[in-house]
Amino acid sequence: MNFKLLIINPGSTSTKIAIFDDEQNSLEKSIAHSPKELMAFEKIWDQLAIRQRALQAFLAESKYRPVDFSAIVGRGGLLRSVPGGTYQISARMLEDARIGLQGEHAANLGCALAYELAQAAGIPAFIVDPISVDEFEPIARYSGHPLIQRRSLSHTLNLHAAGREAARRLGEDFIAANFVIAHLGGGISICPLKGGKIIDVNDASSDGPFSPERTGGLPLQPFINLCFSGNYTKQQVKKLVMGEGGLLAYTGTSSAREIEKRIHEGDSATKEIYLAMAYQIAKEIGAMATVLDGNVRAIVISGGLANSDLLVSWIKKRIAFIAEVLVLPGEFEMQALAHGALRVLRGEERAKQY
Repeated sequence: MNFKLLIINPGSTSTKIAIFDDEQNSLEKSIAHSPKELMAFEKIWDQLAIRQRALQAFLAESKYRPVDFSAIVGRGGLLRSVPGGTYQISARMLEDARIGLQGEHAANLGCALAYELAQAAGIPAFIVDPISVDEFEPIARYSGHPLIQRRSLSHTLNLHAAGREAARRLGEDFIAANFVIAHLGGGISICPLKGGKIIDVNDASSDGPFSPERTGGLPLQPFINLCFSGNYTKQQVKKLVMGEGGLLAYTGTSSAREIEKRIHEGDSATKEIYLAMAYQIAKEIGAMATVLDGNVRAIVISGGLANSDLLVSWIKKRIAFIAEVLVLPGEFEMQALAHGALRVLRGEERAKQY
């Protein structure tokens, strides 16, 4: 039996939509939402109506109706902590996404966008591997103080997908092989993957290496002083850490292409900053290898920044002694959403209840 799927992936400034015929991506479009348009909304959930209109326009333009699909799949956001897998969208999930149970993120809109169309057509609606997937081992949760617990919030969808693709390419059993996966994008998530599960990971919004727009982990005492300096509001500090940090704070740009252009033109200060990011990424990969007791089949580097040969070469130089390094540039989110739904529709897995 063949399955046709509608895939919906809301991002901070765009909504990516794709149509899959089984594993084949037959049509994809990224609909941009201008900063001016989005600034009119106080909360991300308030953007739901404009995202719905964009989705309806895509369907009209491509001459598809919701009833033409076997299922509709949305990206999962900051929901309750759950194991990885494919989940049926429910009223409880929609409410948790609406209130931003673990925080606000554009991906919170994914379940609502998928559910409305699927309900009207009488077909299943799913999310796959939401950001809030939690597969931590107990000792990974300790932070250093009982008032704060480490949380599992990461680029789960792409981390699992990159692990599956690595296992396929290396001829390994995904469940049996241990990997360290590094997702390098606007945010950076680095995890040890054991038994197909993310047993530890840095929280890309507050920990780990700095990235194009995020600070990653900061020295705690100076950060406390900054917070209580009186120069910043809570919202300004949050934006400083996530949105105005990292490469953007140091260089004025978050574009890897622009960074590399400056380096090739002889900008030694920019080179040192980019090298420092590679250094921090490699250090985090090394730390995650210790979680696996050094038993690492391969280190997998994925995400948009994996297209930077310069950055990857600097990282590989520091980590090649640990294990084979496999570079899978780009993101696998749309394919991962489709494949998660297909595993359920084909009876290979059962849809999980939220």
